[in-house]
Amino acid sequence: MSGFSLGGLADFFPSRTVSLYMARSFLINTFAFLFGLVLILQTLDLLSESSRILAYPGNGDAQVWQYVSLRVPQIIATFLPFSVLLGTIITLSTLNQNSEVIAMKASGLSAHQVLAPLMIAGLGVAAISFTFNDRIVSRASSTLAAWKKVEYGPLPIDRGDRSNVWVRDGSHLIHVDQIRGRGDAALLGGVTVYERDGAVLKSLVSGKQAKRDGSGWRLDSAQRFDVAAGKVTPLGSVKIGNGVRPDQFTLSNVDAESMSFRALREAIDDLKAAGRPTKALEGSLWHKLSGPLSAVLMPLLGAVAAFGIARSGKLFVRAVMGMGLGFLYFVADNFALAMGNLGAYPPFLAAWAPFLLFAMIGEAVLLKTEE
Repeated sequence: MSGFSLGGLADFFPSRTVSLYMARSFLINTFAFLFGLVLILQTLDLLSESSRILAYPGNGDAQVWQYVSLRVPQIIATFLPFSVLLGTIITLSTLNQNSEVIAMKASGLSAHQVLAPLMIAGLGVAAISFTFNDRIVSRASSTLAAWKKVEYGPLPIDRGDRSNVWVRDGSHLIHVDQIRGRGDAALLGGVTVYERDGAVLKSLVSGKQAKRDGSGWRLDSAQRFDVAAGKVTPLGSVKIGNGVRPDQFTLSNVDAESMSFRALREAIDDLKAAGRPTKALEGSLWHKLSGPLSAVLMPLLGAVAAFGIARSGKLFVRAVMGMGLGFLYFVADNFALAMGNLGAYPPFLAAWAPFLLFAMIGEAVLLKTEE
């Protein structure tokens, strides 16, 4: 039975030679477009950003190239789906213009069989895209964001700790230089409590370290500075931040773009356990899967350029229609994700609805074209 199934699956594709030829053409066109887009966009981006990089004393060519190494992965992640669309249009238009599609259909292949090698190649591109985004783009985005915060100066050593976090405690403000650990095991370093009466600052309570103590935090070696009297009073060990949860320090700023799929999923679980809203982050988590899979959808949306008689003079019109469908998908995808961030769409719908909708549209256009 397994041999029959595999044989039937193999019969669905064109011959091995034709399948490899189509997949190779598709991949070459896709990555050629990607290389061109990255080269142009990175050059334009560098023209506007290089002055800020070189403005920091001591920065030079090495820092400019460091910026390029961090920015290029972001550009690749953003424009790879566009490159797949353009690669699809060029590949299918070329096959149609050279009457290769007509030859394949004359041999008994359906439209779905003609597109099968491109969709399998697109699945490979999707797998590469997901791995690249998860392993490289997330780290590059995190590093670049941190570098911009210090105005392209020397980057502090990243040990996975959070730093420079502000939390509100009623009318008071708590500032922490560094947080290590998570949950009840979180350790706060360099703590300053700005005690206020409304908007008026009354005193500052500071200490080197604080750890979880019941519903608050135990601050060691604390001292209070009275603003009105100008006096410093040693306090020893005091309790601060009663009712302030650990997640308010450790999860104060969750950037989905700068986190891997696994890290983002763990952050969402922690936020849920703390009773905080996670809908926008859940949409971003699902989109880490649906985004790369758009590479599988592009051959279906661009298929309108493959079928029909090339000499009818409408090949260019069909190519434009294919590009139009592809760009409409990207518009719908960004719109749905924005609606998900606003809470108007459920997370799963925000990430997957455009993909499923345009898969049905592409299938309908393909069936209509084949008829």
